[in-house]
Amino acid sequence: MTTASPNETDSHFAVLLISCPDQKGLVASITEFIYSNNGNIIHLDQHVDVQHKIFFMRIAWDLEDFRIPADAIGEVFGAIATRFNMAWSLQLSDFVPRMAVFVSSQLHCLYDLLSRYQSQEWRIEIPLIISNHRAAEQIAHQFHIDFHYLPVTRDNKPEQEARQLELLRAYQVDFIVLARYMQILSGDFVAHYPNRIINIHHSFLPAFAGAKPYHSAYDRGVKIIGATSHYVTAELDNGPIIEQDVVRVSHKDAVKDLIRKGKDLEKIVLARAIWNHIQHKILIYNNKTVIFE
Repeated sequence: MTTASPNETDSHFAVLLISCPDQKGLVASITEFIYSNNGNIIHLDQHVDVQHKIFFMRIAWDLEDFRIPADAIGEVFGAIATRFNMAWSLQLSDFVPRMAVFVSSQLHCLYDLLSRYQSQEWRIEIPLIISNHRAAEQIAHQFHIDFHYLPVTRDNKPEQEARQLELLRAYQVDFIVLARYMQILSGDFVAHYPNRIINIHHSFLPAFAGAKPYHSAYDRGVKIIGATSHYVTAELDNGPIIEQDVVRVSHKDAVKDLIRKGKDLEKIVLARAIWNHIQHKILIYNNKTVIFE
């Protein structure tokens, strides 16, 4: 899923994400495929994991004069991919991904991403918001987004997740953002959207568990707090990390200051993660991510 970025032009273009065993001729073969079909490369970034001998690449090219029809590029490129044993994906710039938002009662991340959506900072569609609280209902209506209230308990969780999956299919959702959704998704639910569910949470150094981590951090006198955004996997909070950041705090900061700074950080870290996802800049390997510039 990709959209045009300032360094890629507003024209119709294609993006390939590639990973494979490192070997001679990779870059030459990929770029020759584009050049020989009259394509103009507008972005190329590559990385080699020297330890594991794995090659990674993101390459984008203009399709204006490209000889291969857009719907046939994958089939033609497949011959090269097979020769080099590539794992690859192809996306076109005119595809607009559909993002569902899951949220509970903390609304700071929801407000931030809806602001970016409304200002057209992100080229996406948000067809629905799902919540286990009604706090976001009025916000959804203000942004003309369908809202679905699905409270979750230990007894009704399977039924509610089944209903959520029905809604996601009905709304043709491509990926999900957990904008402070305070429920643990089951492994069965996650399996329907592998590497397509993005979560955000605080990440203290050192870490503090429990219902009031900011209070615990304050009592301990921490000097740094952080936020982490990652893809959701069946193992809780152990998915591939997309984005992280930290901010310094001091003895002058009260608990409310830590919470305010933490919320600000969560908003920007989640926004960066979503941006990288919709720009198709992320490759996942061994539960880690390669984030291309």
